Amino acid sequence: MDGLSGFLLAALALTGSPGPATLSLTATGAAFGAGRGMAYLAGIVVGMMLVMAAVAAGLVGLLMAVPGATPVVTVLAGAYFLYLAWRIAMAPPLSDDGARRHAPTFIAGLALSLVNPKGYAAMAALYSGFALVPDRVGADAAVKMAVLTVIIFAVNVAWLLAGAGLTRFFREPRSNRLINIAFAALLVASAVFAVV
Repeated sequence: MDGLSGFLLAALALTGSPGPATLSLTATGAAFGAGRGMAYLAGIVVGMMLVMAAVAAGLVGLLMAVPGATPVVTVLAGAYFLYLAWRIAMAPPLSDDGARRHAPTFIAGLALSLVNPKGYAAMAALYSGFALVPDRVGADAAVKMAVLTVIIFAVNVAWLLAGAGLTRFFREPRSNRLINIAFAALLVASAVFAVV
């Protein structure tokens, strides 16, 4: 497999760097713990698999070629990120009744991946920039998808666990509010950066 080491390094850098999915996973881990964040994580991973399939099939390029589609998709994605940022910023401090609060769901994670511009840009760069199985397009796409799925899962588990390590700070109202606002601001900034 030509270019595997370069592909792995690029994949780790692109999927592991802070972005909407990783930051929201960290916030989820901090607010709800790793166990209650697993459904959200699974949604993000499955969503990224769908993004990979769409990029490999050329569907993203086809959609963006439709006149007026790019601004509509950008506005919808931006609205969803603002909604997530608002939910993170306004989350109450953890307490003993925290089990009654609703953790983000599988569907929320799936939706995040499907509207995440960073995900599409990263997959487009990885799919077009490397040939792991030269001269065999289907096999190349399948190998990339398998390798990327493992990397995305591992990276996202690490971000979720990192967030879970912050849980103790979410019990004190003042530090909870500051951390939530910081995560919300970082989420919005990462979405803006991904679009620009």
